[in-house]
Amino acid sequence: MFQHYLDFEEPIRQLDERILELSSQADPPQESIIEIENAKKNRQRLIEKIYSKLNRWQRVQLARHPNRPYSLDYIQMLIPDFIELHGDRHFSDDPSVVTGIGHFGDYSIAVIGQQKGRNTKDNLYRNFGMMRPEGYRKALRIMKLAEKFGIPVITLMDTPGAYPGIGAEERGQATAIAMNLMEMASLKVPIVGVVIGEGASGGALGIGICDRLLMLENTWYSVISPEGCASILFRDVEKAPEAAESLKLVPSDLEEMGICDRTIQEPNGGAHRDKESSANNLDQALKEELEKLKKIDPEKFLDKRIKKYDSMGIFKETQ
Repeated sequence: MFQHYLDFEEPIRQLDERILELSSQADPPQESIIEIENAKKNRQRLIEKIYSKLNRWQRVQLARHPNRPYSLDYIQMLIPDFIELHGDRHFSDDPSVVTGIGHFGDYSIAVIGQQKGRNTKDNLYRNFGMMRPEGYRKALRIMKLAEKFGIPVITLMDTPGAYPGIGAEERGQATAIAMNLMEMASLKVPIVGVVIGEGASGGALGIGICDRLLMLENTWYSVISPEGCASILFRDVEKAPEAAESLKLVPSDLEEMGICDRTIQEPNGGAHRDKESSANNLDQALKEELEKLKKIDPEKFLDKRIKKYDSMGIFKETQ
């Protein structure tokens, strides 16, 4: 059973507790066995009902679910021979981003994934998934290594934003992100970006320039978080749900805008309820995208990226 439930999952929690209570009996009577089976059926119907009509704010909450698979979870399931590479060769290693190389199916690949922690100690070590300048420089070092050996790059985005601390600013946070944007735009190998949780602001964009952008179903990608937007525009962080609706930050919205290229379906109830199925869906989507990109002449990646990003957004020329 799951130890953490979101507000809209409260009816599911009640059924889970009842199932656990009945199942814990040493020798349950026939009536309890029947009740357990009925409760499981009701639970499945309830999950289907709740998750079939989620609003944007609820998807934001799901993207932040503490039981949700993180980058290392997917890496361990999909790239068993992954070798982690550390350090930016300038200042230090940044644990909030995991970088390395390995085999993904028939492909040799480089992987860059933002990593959160499962508990307080781990979150402090991972800095809650918020990258510092050395993290972006480490990511860029691995990208250039991939370019040198002609292997694709996969980035996994899951961050509440770049770290805003004084030390990070002193070491050139904005410059590090800007350098990544410039270098990724001209990288001569395929780049597939995947939003697996939160895709907040420049924190995600610093590893987000790509040929194909994929998003898991219950994720978000935006220039600012709903809370940040609400505090600036409405002067009230409690209006975050309203801000989420206005920001249009979920995969279906971003597909309409031409930002997201593909939405990866999650298991019913979210990725945290069936991590293996979620990893299998990601595995299939990545292999299909890499197969398409493999056929493109490396010299044409830059032109295609320019065309991709030029086509985004709405503008009007006036006299």
